[in-house]
Amino acid sequence: MAPTFEPKKILIVLHGSIGDVTRALPLATLVRAGFPRARLAWAVEPPSLPLVQGYPAVDEIILFDRRRWWVDFWPFLNKIRSKKFDLVIDLQRHLKSGLISRWSGAPHRVGFNRRDCKEFNWLFNNYFIPAFGDGISKLDHYLKFAEFLGLEPSPVEWNFRLSADEETAVDKHLAAVGPSFAVLFAGSRWESKRWFPTQIADCARVIRERHALDVVLLGGKEERRLSEEALAERGVQAADLVGRTSLREAIGVIARARVAVGPDTGLMHIAVAVGTPVVSLWGATSPRRTGPYGFDDLVIQGRAPCAPCYQRRCAIGRICMQSIAIEEIAGKIALALSRPA
Repeated sequence: MAPTFEPKKILIVLHGSIGDVTRALPLATLVRAGFPRARLAWAVEPPSLPLVQGYPAVDEIILFDRRRWWVDFWPFLNKIRSKKFDLVIDLQRHLKSGLISRWSGAPHRVGFNRRDCKEFNWLFNNYFIPAFGDGISKLDHYLKFAEFLGLEPSPVEWNFRLSADEETAVDKHLAAVGPSFAVLFAGSRWESKRWFPTQIADCARVIRERHALDVVLLGGKEERRLSEEALAERGVQAADLVGRTSLREAIGVIARARVAVGPDTGLMHIAVAVGTPVVSLWGATSPRRTGPYGFDDLVIQGRAPCAPCYQRRCAIGRICMQSIAIEEIAGKIALALSRPA
């Protein structure tokens, strides 16, 4: 049974990936609307911190640096405890988030159903949303917490707000780029999910030749080599911003793009959040649960007997990603660009 009280202090626990935190932000908006007098805090780790910084629905951020867990964990837990939260929303469904939820001392701790949890997470919470399994998208699964809490439903929306300085930085990054451009995501944290330099190069050529759009490459510093290999291909023209923007600046770049293309990565979900059509390429993972929300028709699933394998590294040369032909990508790009702005 759902809580039937008006919380004064609410904590969302989701330390996860950029993609997960991005997908959970619409829930924060619903919680803010449903409990307008409550103070809403979010426990998060550094990689996803820029997503919740300045987010209108979030009043406070409690940071946990996992890289220094042996130093930071107890001070982090004590800070959580000192806030005296009366409602915790545990979106992580792992042992760590369960411990944080229980240690908070909150009398109402809402988590995933036992059948949807991992690592005995259910032992630490005392309210649970119904079980849905893997047949529901992660974003919709997060929104089930709002339904459980009796909050009024509303259309899914995000509300990123960049500062004037951040917008100026985006202007500088795009100074040599035309007003109409496409963004290509260079890679992904998992080696098994990355596309190939030749695919990136071919995609850039198609976009320039068929649609007269400039091309911008985006990604993290760890993807610099991949972008350099793609740009070394003959006849490729693109602005290389890989490893050169902050995450918030990347949000601004993606928001201005006509279309985005790339593999399963956090930036793909940011494209959804800012309303940029995204052509997503899938191999080692499946879009069924983690695909870009609202852009199912732009998904391309690679083909291989072992796909999806959910392995971080591939021992057989990523044949699933190799199976994605440039004409297949080109068709989805044309479809994306045919949508109203």
